[in-house]
Amino acid sequence: MNKSAIVVGAGIVGLATARALAEKGFNVTVIERESFSMGASIRNFGMIWPIGQPEGTLLNRALRSREIWIDMLTQAAVWHNPCGSLHVAYNDLEWSVLQELAVAFENQGRSISLLSKEQVLQQYPVINAAHLKGGLFSNSELIVNPLLSIASLPSLFKEKYQIEFLWGQAVNEINGNSVLVNSTKLFADQIFVCTGADFAHLYPEIYKEQIITKCSLQMMRMISKSNQSINTSICGGLSLIHYKSFEAAPSIAELKKHYEQVLPEYLQLGIHVMIDQNNLNEFIIGDSHEYGNSFLPFNKVYINQLILEYLKSFININDLELVETWQGIYPKMLNGATELTLSPTDNVHIINGLGGAGMTLSFGLAEEYVNAIF
Repeated sequence: MNKSAIVVGAGIVGLATARALAEKGFNVTVIERESFSMGASIRNFGMIWPIGQPEGTLLNRALRSREIWIDMLTQAAVWHNPCGSLHVAYNDLEWSVLQELAVAFENQGRSISLLSKEQVLQQYPVINAAHLKGGLFSNSELIVNPLLSIASLPSLFKEKYQIEFLWGQAVNEINGNSVLVNSTKLFADQIFVCTGADFAHLYPEIYKEQIITKCSLQMMRMISKSNQSINTSICGGLSLIHYKSFEAAPSIAELKKHYEQVLPEYLQLGIHVMIDQNNLNEFIIGDSHEYGNSFLPFNKVYINQLILEYLKSFININDLELVETWQGIYPKMLNGATELTLSPTDNVHIINGLGGAGMTLSFGLAEEYVNAIF
């Protein structure tokens, strides 16, 4: 008889964990307090982003996650776009960093291309030509539509793995092999807690012991009346100081000092600017980063204005119309750790703390973790 597992949370970490357990032969039940997944897993760019992960475990995990994403979404017949990514440079320091990264990334075996100004403009006409120095294209990035993709996986998992989903059911307590759902106890051999920013509610004492905070971000969804296409995900120079992998460039510290002098407000608000495009020809644009334990639920117009002002420095789309703006919240480790995996008891496991890389790393991390303990 197969062992049973309960997964608490149906965001990307919970879904990835449910898949990994099912692949190991577990009978899996996923319990989600909302009627559908509505947390950070649907409030992001939809970027599966290996280029942001440093060489080694994290890069390999990201590439494995990308493989699983493509496999799952292909089986579900859901749109996804392996369009890669483009980082553009508009001053000599940014261009030096991209040139250094081209050498470092090629030595790491990544699929990248350093593009001249002329090559960038020829391949990506929406790029602002004024002051452009060049760009770095990476072939490894995948774009999904978060809302569509996350919504499609439960149906696929139910059909493919016979995973059961209990929606709109709140887990109030975990004790031994039992999970208290409202007033009903459910039992399983193994219990996995994948509740993102709600981790503190089930295990407040453990949460307090961790060097962990929460991050609130602001993002926008926009459309172009002229139906322009950007053909890839595009990032401005500020993104170069946001991702750990870019520290492979010797000039990155100098670039950060430059931004501290010329764009201090952007750094204070944790703003770096990226844009991608989904299957509905909507542009997803962001984002900012505010850290703390609690946040007001109100988006700030001036933050979105700063993001759009910077976007205009490298993108020429003059008819963008705002459709939606939103706030996303996720847990983030403060000690440099890239994830939090704990086992309060032999049969209870907590997977959390992936920061802003949940879409990029969850499938790979869950597979690694489940394979390591079973």
